[in-house]
Amino acid sequence: MRFAIGDTDFLLDGEPHRVLSGAIHYFRVHPDLWQDRIRKARLMGLNTIETYVAWNAHAPRPGEFDLTGGLDLGRFLDLVAAEGMHAIVRPGPYICAEWSNGGLPYWLFADGSVGVRRDEPGFLAAVRQYLEQLAPVLVPRQVDQGGPIVLVQVENEYGAYGSDPVYLTKLEQMHRDVGLTVPFTSVDQPMGTMLEDGSLPSLHKTGSFGSRSTERLARLRQAQPTGPLMCSEFWDGWFDSWGEHHHTTPASASAEDLDVLLAAGGSVNIYMFHGGTNFGFTNGANDKGVYRPIATSYDYDAPLDEAGRPTDKFHAFRAVIERYAPVPPLPASMQPGGSGHLDEDAPAALASGAAGSAPGASAPVASAPVASAPGASGTGREARPAPAADVAVRLDRVASLRSLLPALTDWSTHDEPPTFDALGAASGFVLYRAEVDLPDGGVLTVGTEVRDRAVVSVDGVVVGVLEREHHDRAVALPPVTGTLELLVEDQGRVDYGPRIGEPKGLLGGVAVDGVPVARWTASPLALDPIAPTALSLLADAVPTDGDVLAGPVFAAGSFELAEPGDRYLSLDGFRKGVAWVNGFCLGRYWSRGPQRTLAVPGPVLRAGRNEVVVFEVHASAARRVCLLTEPDLGHTEA
Repeated sequence: MRFAIGDTDFLLDGEPHRVLSGAIHYFRVHPDLWQDRIRKARLMGLNTIETYVAWNAHAPRPGEFDLTGGLDLGRFLDLVAAEGMHAIVRPGPYICAEWSNGGLPYWLFADGSVGVRRDEPGFLAAVRQYLEQLAPVLVPRQVDQGGPIVLVQVENEYGAYGSDPVYLTKLEQMHRDVGLTVPFTSVDQPMGTMLEDGSLPSLHKTGSFGSRSTERLARLRQAQPTGPLMCSEFWDGWFDSWGEHHHTTPASASAEDLDVLLAAGGSVNIYMFHGGTNFGFTNGANDKGVYRPIATSYDYDAPLDEAGRPTDKFHAFRAVIERYAPVPPLPASMQPGGSGHLDEDAPAALASGAAGSAPGASAPVASAPVASAPGASGTGREARPAPAADVAVRLDRVASLRSLLPALTDWSTHDEPPTFDALGAASGFVLYRAEVDLPDGGVLTVGTEVRDRAVVSVDGVVVGVLEREHHDRAVALPPVTGTLELLVEDQGRVDYGPRIGEPKGLLGGVAVDGVPVARWTASPLALDPIAPTALSLLADAVPTDGDVLAGPVFAAGSFELAEPGDRYLSLDGFRKGVAWVNGFCLGRYWSRGPQRTLAVPGPVLRAGRNEVVVFEVHASAARRVCLLTEPDLGHTEA
């Protein structure tokens, strides 16, 4: 099979072909749910799945490259092929995606000698190795070798960052050198000179936008005079940042813009079809003068919600697509008011018709019923059948952070506070300690910047919090002769703009009344995954009474389920921290919102006994959490 770019259209074996794609990031979805999400894309009428490749997820440390479990990109692409669909792969190396560091490994920039997204030998050498590691996954899965991959994107919205054709030329050649033969694309916003700055004549230019389709396509046609028009990021929603409102867009408005795009003959990649979740510490951040960390939920107000259930937007988009391409019959469970499950009627419905199936591709495979929670109500959400009961969990086993430090830390000594990067910490928390003699107290200052949030304590008593987004750098200390501690949290590495690749920690050192504090000990906290020894100590803790928690503290509780299924962890009364269920890190919570619940994928749960663990940084007014059947992503108006 051949896929090519013609004078006016994409060509599949020489015939005009419209790409109807939707974005699913495999690294934001539990791997046991990949097939479910892919199949639902096909039910909406799509014929292609697009995904970024998160380099830093595969390469958490130098010399490592993980392609197992939730990072098994080959299996994800095989599932796409098994549904008779094509694939678009965007390996970056930079991906943005509101993902930590825009997908670039933190360790690449740890010594400050490697350039970021430019023609610099150290950076290009690392990119070459990365592409060589990806090649065994991607090359044999190209469409001309019987696989699903029809397009590969080089870089990502580079025109918003720079304008270096030498860098792009070398990057393009690296992709060819590893054996990629399908057409290459670029993507930029149709604004200013971004389309020209971010591409090359040999790359097919595509656009990223979510409204004003006619105007955007006209600008795209100026930059790309021949070949098919494609919006390869049709923004159907938006991401959320902590402290802001939950972003939504009306399904009718998004559907109207999609209709205009398709009526003009354009191809599309819907960003996102299903957003998923920033599990663990994987969220990115923006800093355009004020630091804004991305929330844990990546729901994106997409056609499938965070738990993979169809929203109003799913049906509105399907109705639009149906005007331009055949769509498969929709199982009753996926119709408005249905459960949102793919139940036993789904395989038969799919077998009777496919939206733009790739000729010669594998037939759709039958799947077992997928357990998922009933859908949410409210904006963009449909009425659902009666849900299973919510489950309340008392956190009766408690251990202070201090008591668990021997299981969570690996201390090292330094003349001044080291960065996270120097300690080999990609994210999470680092605890800094110094012994001080301050009989009159003083004012503690951080030299350059706190990245990103520091809880300051003396002899175990919290005296203040320094927050990057408030540009805090100083806090008053009481008289103390003892231990000064700063518990520093990386709240998300910047994923867009000139601050990509910056180090984390206490930048510029720490002083009291202008006198540098020396002789530090420091250690990352082993939280993702949480250290097994710490979990054992917490499991053996004697249950205690009480209704409040004083942090930093870990608390755990057990609960029973008759049957696993998607749930949402509500931490009402808690302030800020991290949560786990059965050892799986759900991510961060923060009372400032917008989201009030954390998604718990059904495959994480099990019939019988389950365990929830919470690390609360500050304090909680309750020692009870709830496993809900409905999410709460927060208010939708600023």
